[in-house]
Amino acid sequence: MTEQELDQYWDEFLRKTGRSPEDKCAGDLKFEAKGFVADELVSLVLGKKKTAFFSSYATFQIDNEPLPVSGELYTVLNRNNDAVCVIEITDVSVIPFNDVTWGMAQKEGEDENLEEWRARKREYLEDEGAILGFEFTPDIKLVFQVFRVVYF
Repeated sequence: MTEQELDQYWDEFLRKTGRSPEDKCAGDLKFEAKGFVADELVSLVLGKKKTAFFSSYATFQIDNEPLPVSGELYTVLNRNNDAVCVIEITDVSVIPFNDVTWGMAQKEGEDENLEEWRARKREYLEDEGAILGFEFTPDIKLVFQVFRVVYF
């Protein structure tokens, strides 16, 4: 999608949901995870199996970006960069990796148990850290974002 098409999608969202034209899009999200392609993760979102995601806190610090806040709206893109839905962040918390519970990890909708989640997320964080310049530790801070689909 072009930037103009994304803007049109956003305008359609506002119009069809009766939201104020003052409501701004906080950004575009493209879900990615090792072992999954973006379209599989989008299917989990649309099927309400994926209702949260984790990001490394270090990424926000390195990019000098503010943490997301409850109420922010994001356009979700598929692997072709087409808008497929709009989500609203309903809760944001910062939590150490080793304090993540199965109930939290389960909201990502990608793993069968906490051990599987920890192994997959650790590998992802190690790879991300090697690129961005931080090191994985068991108490590395994660940003846990819970969301709901508000338009598709």
